[in-house]
Amino acid sequence: MKKTVFSLMLGLATMAFVVSCSDDDEIPTNDPTCTDGIQNGDETGVDCGGSCTPCTTMSVDLSGDVSENTILDATIEYTLSGAYIVKSGFSLTIPAGTTIKAAGGTAAFIGVERGAQIYINGNASNPVVMTSGAATPAAGDWGGLVIAGDAPTNKGVDVTTEVGDLTYGGSTIGDDSGSIRYLRVEYTGATFSNDKEFNGVSLFGVGSGTTFEFVQSFNGGDDGIEFFGGAVNGSNLVSIGSGDDSIDFADGWTGNGNNWYIAGGAKAGIEGSNNGDDGNATPVTTTTLSNITVVGPVTEGALFFKEGGGNFTVDNFYVSGADLGVNVKGTDTEANTRIDNDDLTIVNIQFADTPNGFEATNYTGTNDDFFTEGVASGAGNGAASPDWAAGWTTGLTNSASTQQNLAGEVTGEVVLDSNVEYILTSGFVVKEGGSLTIPAGTTIKAAGGTAAFVGVERGAQIFINGTASNPVVMTSSSDTPAPGDWGGLVIAGDAPTNKGVNVTTEVGDLTYGGTTLNDNSGSITYLRVEYTGATFSNDKEFNGVSLFGVGSDTTFEFVQSFNGGDDGIEFFGGTVNGNNLVSIGSGDDSIDFADGWQGNGNNWYIAGGAKAGIEGSNNGDDGDATPVTTTTLSNITVVGPVTEGALFFKEGGGNFTITNFYTSGVDLGVKVKDTDVEAGVRIEADALSINPMQFDATAVGFEQTDYTGANITFITVGDNTGAGAGADEPDWANGWTVGIN
Repeated sequence: MKKTVFSLMLGLATMAFVVSCSDDDEIPTNDPTCTDGIQNGDETGVDCGGSCTPCTTMSVDLSGDVSENTILDATIEYTLSGAYIVKSGFSLTIPAGTTIKAAGGTAAFIGVERGAQIYINGNASNPVVMTSGAATPAAGDWGGLVIAGDAPTNKGVDVTTEVGDLTYGGSTIGDDSGSIRYLRVEYTGATFSNDKEFNGVSLFGVGSGTTFEFVQSFNGGDDGIEFFGGAVNGSNLVSIGSGDDSIDFADGWTGNGNNWYIAGGAKAGIEGSNNGDDGNATPVTTTTLSNITVVGPVTEGALFFKEGGGNFTVDNFYVSGADLGVNVKGTDTEANTRIDNDDLTIVNIQFADTPNGFEATNYTGTNDDFFTEGVASGAGNGAASPDWAAGWTTGLTNSASTQQNLAGEVTGEVVLDSNVEYILTSGFVVKEGGSLTIPAGTTIKAAGGTAAFVGVERGAQIFINGTASNPVVMTSSSDTPAPGDWGGLVIAGDAPTNKGVNVTTEVGDLTYGGTTLNDNSGSITYLRVEYTGATFSNDKEFNGVSLFGVGSDTTFEFVQSFNGGDDGIEFFGGTVNGNNLVSIGSGDDSIDFADGWQGNGNNWYIAGGAKAGIEGSNNGDDGDATPVTTTTLSNITVVGPVTEGALFFKEGGGNFTITNFYTSGVDLGVKVKDTDVEAGVRIEADALSINPMQFDATAVGFEQTDYTGANITFITVGDNTGAGAGADEPDWANGWTVGIN
């Protein structure tokens, strides 16, 4: 076989074409077009004098300078054997599907001078790939892509890139270095000098007129993608397996970022800084980042805010498997000052799969709320590969996080995933205008003690969509759970109460109460809350579920409280109805209503509470406050023992009509304190009527009531089945409840 190598000059860039044929005919050196041979099915090759077998793939070496507008060919495999520099005033265009394989080690990189342009025109199915030419590629096999622009940096004007020796920096914010779309760089990061290494892609002073999107760095030896000042935006960026930081920006970068997916980096997920020599250098690094995923482990934080940091706003930040969320060195005075001044704001940051010893931040300054936790989707799918990365990236995983932290705020429409185990680490509040949907089978485990509760603000909504076979469960994360391990569920609405308008919930500090009878706080079906009742203050404890001023258009049914430290379920005013409710093992009253509640209840099963089975009152400060608590209850079971009656009619009571009230093992049916004047007056006025009420398996010393007034006919004794099966579990409670005998 006879081989011939020939060179074709495009500008000053060297391109060496290599072809082969099977006969000894002279191969013309001035015609790289095959007239009667075939190269891999294409009519590309050389004229072999009419006797040509299929030619080998053409390989073209790239090195030197591009000093005229140059377009590469996607059908050619390019070998990068040295520095390949697009000179000022010229452009390099790389079409979709082009592959460039680097063979020159440290010397091999692609550079774009200030005033030059590069157009990388990949697409989702045919990205441009710059990779190693080694048989067994490894990080650091070659340099990377270096682009220099004329936009401002806080390093000055006409400075030299730390790799590639290009000049960058000027005053043209909108400078245009071309367009880069659907590019993947692999195995970059060769050592440029003793203390400098190439990144996958380095952008020095690149202006906002440049397009930079859908770019991946894979297994680079140093940083994946780095912005050194400039104003270019970076969207849909991926960095996998970087040997240092994954995505880095510094030196007064003023661009923004959207949709960043980062995994497997050695150090920081994102390193954001201002200037390593002067943390207050201007222009100050200023950016808004949104839809960010960092999958650890990382050794220097999901975000390392360093060397003065800058002015950062970050929204929708998903962090998985990191032991540190936001890293700030205590010795970085300028960075700490900026956090103190609210120059760093992170909203909706969510931590998933956190290891032992996890810290949300190591910042020790005075600003306790520079980040707000919430539910985040990150770059699109949490820890799993985002949809927009399909087809053109490599090395991403589709494995979702199995455990995610819940804390902070819900400000939009958030839907949880029943395949994820959620850890409630502190208060988790659905803000006004927001909604939280929790699908059937979801489990939330609380780990934050008193600080851990789920709250729903007035004007917000919660949708708990459990089923009889797959309830939603909110419980303790403890291996040995006990009452009081966490707070509970607190819902605030705009319906009337006799406590007033715009009052504050006794737990959770939410505002509630208004004039909207049919206010709608969402829908709650098939929910079980367990081990609630943490102490909120010296005289206030959470209940299992607390409903403050919740309106009648809210659905509240098939709900159980189990082994709560205080009341199981309590209605504080409002007009919501409560149907098919279960309270087992409450540390205080089992089901409680007060403050002008005007809803109704049907099918309540209560057992094992410490005090009253049902506590019904009007107002603890004024027994005659209006609106007066008014309700019709039907099909009620209370299984004792109880210490304060199957029904405690107190603090003015109200207007109660109860039918089918079954009790078992109680020593007192209806309790009314003699000192409760307003409650006594209401009984005398027939405002309390119970018919029929059955007393089964009564305790020694049993009394139907301790009421001593004249009206002794407010109770009519008769047989009934209460919640459905007397003292036994009612059929409607099968499958989704626990603790019923």
